[in-house]
Amino acid sequence: MTPAADPSGPSHVLFWRAAPFVFLLFWSGGYSFAKLGLAHIEPMTMLTLRYGLALLALLPFLLRKGIRWPVGPRHWAAIALTGFLIQGVYFGLAYLAMKRGMNAGTTAIIMALQPILVAAVAPLFIARPARRTAWLGLLLGFGGVILVVLSEGSLGSSPWIAVVLALGALSGITAATLFEVWNAKKTDPAVGGVVQYAVGFLLLLPVAWFSETMVIDWHLDLIIALAYLVVANSIISVGLYIALLQRGDATRISALMYLVPPLAMILAWAILGEAVTPLALVGFVLSAFAVYLVNRPEKIGTRIS
Repeated sequence: MTPAADPSGPSHVLFWRAAPFVFLLFWSGGYSFAKLGLAHIEPMTMLTLRYGLALLALLPFLLRKGIRWPVGPRHWAAIALTGFLIQGVYFGLAYLAMKRGMNAGTTAIIMALQPILVAAVAPLFIARPARRTAWLGLLLGFGGVILVVLSEGSLGSSPWIAVVLALGALSGITAATLFEVWNAKKTDPAVGGVVQYAVGFLLLLPVAWFSETMVIDWHLDLIIALAYLVVANSIISVGLYIALLQRGDATRISALMYLVPPLAMILAWAILGEAVTPLALVGFVLSAFAVYLVNRPEKIGTRIS
């Protein structure tokens, strides 16, 4: 989902300066609210319900005046492919990996490889090579994620099928990132969201139907979790991520993902009362410095390595 228009002005500049921080906050909070809700619903059922509710929430926006519809079947297909990669492959396989025995720490480390993969692959067909300082930042960021995970003590062995599923999820978010930057088609956010969540819903509904009981305990915690996951996580943060990708360098935007595990831990402390250790805070500082290195403006005349 990307903005349909690109107006200029102070409010426009302020919006795009705030967008990365809003994305990080809402994306990172998704882990705590998912954990809150999963005590009352199975994972594939939760994703299916989340996508269905996001789809319903966005449908009324298709009725507004001045909406810009995709032009041609290729544009529609591009939106559907992004939805398949993010909602189906990334979220679907990541949830399945954890369902099949992979703990959160191992999952976080595997997903933290995404910025490095994007930096390595992007120059082949969509972007210039990353600077040396950017590569240093990418490696430091990965180190920061490892420190955060170690502080939780959540590393451990995982069944091979869970590892395969997690690597599939990693390939999904990486491919979606590269595809969005390469494709760069402007899409109305409501249209993009409806198509993407329709794809995700149709993909995961049969998975939930055949692999889970689909029994839902309508506890207040689940209702709060779904409200957050639908509005803040699915509609706002995913939309901002895609919009940021189409406005900037894929490596820099992907590097923001290094801040997700430490921010998620801090939010889990605030929302769920989970402990934050000194080692986790060190990991947070290291990840923040890494993102600064990757996003630091390039000086004129600096050689690209």
